[in-house]
Amino acid sequence: MTGTPRALRALAHRDFRLFMVGQLISLIGTWMQSVGQAWLVLELTGSPFRLGMIGTLQFSPMLFLSFPAGAISDRVHKRRLIVGTQTVLMLQALALATLVWSGHVQYWHVAILATIYGIANTFDMPARQAYVADVVGKEDLMNAIALNSAMFNGARVVGPAVAGLLVARWGAAVAFFVNGLSFMAVIIALLAMRHEGPPRPRASQSLVAEIVEGVRYAVGTHRVALVLGLLLTVSLFVINYNVLVPLIARDVLGEGAHGFGLLMAALGVGALTGAVVIAALSLSRPPLLMVVVPALVVSVATLALGGARHFGQAAALLSIIGLSQILFMTSCNTTVQIIVPDELRGRMMSLYAMVFVGMTPIGSFLVGTIAERFGVATACVAGGAGGVLSVLVLTAAARRRG
Repeated sequence: MTGTPRALRALAHRDFRLFMVGQLISLIGTWMQSVGQAWLVLELTGSPFRLGMIGTLQFSPMLFLSFPAGAISDRVHKRRLIVGTQTVLMLQALALATLVWSGHVQYWHVAILATIYGIANTFDMPARQAYVADVVGKEDLMNAIALNSAMFNGARVVGPAVAGLLVARWGAAVAFFVNGLSFMAVIIALLAMRHEGPPRPRASQSLVAEIVEGVRYAVGTHRVALVLGLLLTVSLFVINYNVLVPLIARDVLGEGAHGFGLLMAALGVGALTGAVVIAALSLSRPPLLMVVVPALVVSVATLALGGARHFGQAAALLSIIGLSQILFMTSCNTTVQIIVPDELRGRMMSLYAMVFVGMTPIGSFLVGTIAERFGVATACVAGGAGGVLSVLVLTAAARRRG
């Protein structure tokens, strides 16, 4: 694409344009399912703890399978792997829709299907992120990540708002069914793409040896180790909005599914704004302050969320959280991908996924437990305070290391 604005330069790559279109449609459906699933669990059980357990089951495969998933993504054609994982995710959504529509859905059904989702997503995430780097190259990587984040969070604005309306009127099955159909868009786009994301040349090593090589590189590279440490602690203490937001909507604000969807949309508006800002900056490599400062802001805003008692307050804080979260995550992602050698990218992105998404099951369990025993406000304050403390400690330790 000649004459592509600098803020959109990653779109000059044909395969990336196809990827963006397919992902946008699919992600709207994914966010619809996220809202529908959370509300369905609350309708079935009424328990914050059980809602947290669904998050634990959905994201715990990252803790156990992310290392082999990353090593495998370095060994195979990434496009083919992603088509396979997206197909599994599509079938999972349609199975959930069928169970809810038939009136036979039970909590254990949701738990099993959430686990299946988690396993497929564990293999999908490192391959997908490494594939984007293959398609656009390192020079356009931060712009591609920012545009991908803008698309992701644009879907986060539309998906929850639409899902809130649909779930309130027709029930959660509609959200799951639409999500299942939406995966066809990304599968078709992937099949139309030319770049295979081929495996990197590698020494003849076992899978275990390749995993050890990746971990050794991450621990021994100071900037990567700091970024992953910040990502781990912020994900553990702070980024648990799949549990917090439905509880705030129902228990603090007295809202129904529609209000919950609007709160999730407010989170998405902030994140979309942050992604647009990063794309407009057109940086090739983010400074360390773009990692540390947003991490502090998202932690403080989560702490303040514990004091929100009105819908407008909660929505405003969630917008700030969304903006800060996307600045933090995009800067972390770009920093790791730019520093890491090409032959280690799949393994580094699996490690990235493990410390980001893999902390979600532990964080969801903690937040659900605290909210059930001490209230939603206490869960917000505890998480935000834990985030602030961990960011300050890790940053100070990194400065001392030089």
